[in-house]
Amino acid sequence: MSLADLGSSYWRLQAIGESRRHAIRHKTCNASKCMYRAPRAVMPDWARIRADTPAAEKVLHFNNAGSALPTQQVTKAQHDYLELEASTGGYEALIQEAEAMEKPYTALAQLLNCHPDEIAITTSSTASWFQVFGGLNLKAGDRILTSISEYGSNFLAYLQAIKRQQVEVEIIPEDAEGDVDILALEKLVAAGTSKPALIAITHIPTSSGRVYTHAAAVGAIAQREGIPYLLDATQSIGQMPIDVQQLQCDYLTSTGRKFLRAPRGTGLLYASRAAMARAEPAMVDVHGAVWTGRHDYKLVPSAKRYELYEMSYAAKMGLGLAAEYVLEIGIEAVWKRVQHIAGMLRQQLQELKGVTVQDRGRLLCGIVSFTMEGKRPEDVKQALGEEKINVSISPANSTLLDFSQRGLTKVLRASVHYYNTEEEVHRFLEALKPL
Repeated sequence: MSLADLGSSYWRLQAIGESRRHAIRHKTCNASKCMYRAPRAVMPDWARIRADTPAAEKVLHFNNAGSALPTQQVTKAQHDYLELEASTGGYEALIQEAEAMEKPYTALAQLLNCHPDEIAITTSSTASWFQVFGGLNLKAGDRILTSISEYGSNFLAYLQAIKRQQVEVEIIPEDAEGDVDILALEKLVAAGTSKPALIAITHIPTSSGRVYTHAAAVGAIAQREGIPYLLDATQSIGQMPIDVQQLQCDYLTSTGRKFLRAPRGTGLLYASRAAMARAEPAMVDVHGAVWTGRHDYKLVPSAKRYELYEMSYAAKMGLGLAAEYVLEIGIEAVWKRVQHIAGMLRQQLQELKGVTVQDRGRLLCGIVSFTMEGKRPEDVKQALGEEKINVSISPANSTLLDFSQRGLTKVLRASVHYYNTEEEVHRFLEALKPL
């Protein structure tokens, strides 16, 4: 089976699974108030959807894994909210738009298949991740199991924990196809005098199109052994179906600005009810907890305990609309479209002399990483930028263990989304040929 066939099969299974989950939910819910929707049966009008992003006609944006172009609806909502703040006052605007401020929770809960009270809105994926990691009360000798492709900011936190708390960090090997080696993970879990205090992996690395398809198997092991499981899905949310029940993760973090196409300065955290009962956030303020006495406080009974009061409420408004927008299209259709555009780009890049596509794995996503023989990534990025084509560069320190293992220092990263087109792929390749 080809990678394209495997991707299509994966998408079909996700759609079938969502249909079944939706049917199960409706046995116990009020259908008129149910926040979950069955998958769309009608193919989206991609031309109309692209028209919601006027900037797409001004720039060829293949940097969605960095920060995607927002829709005009999201941008307008931000502008309107800022105008409301300016004309009525910040506190007063928040009171007036209180109902709209709940949209991020309900929409993201639908997208992730969880309860709205298990969603927290933060300022970034890293802020979400640190709120979880810093609240685990790790101590000397505690073992952390992580992946070869773990994101740099996460690994820096591990290094600080080694220095400050004398924890131990162990790397889960990958199998021959570049996925988490489940048998090796089982051995690591069983090794040592105590079971690991945390399993934390990155679902899609920042520097490659690879998807860890064994993420759910990792979750099954973590649940069986009672080990907290923290999944960094920064590059996943908004481009592919993500079901936290199927993944069996205790925590999941992501950002708004990437494939979700929300404003910069927004992030999200899923924390299961069971996980919230076991551990506190790294820090709380009067938004996430109530000060009840000189020596006492009480956490709010939802994932909002992970939030801090101050943030851009205009950005939060945009996050809610962005999440609703992808739900309206249908995440299954988005995933199929992303794989189609990325597959076309990846295949045609492989046909260019001197170009090496650096993605590997049994399932690939909208991130396409490549190198060009004899060319500095910085020079290629600048030349493309002069043609109004946006790409980015992933340096080794973003995923140091993975790059060191593969002998890479930097890669060019072209990341596509559903609003990109086949014609843009051709234009991109024509721009690369003279280089």
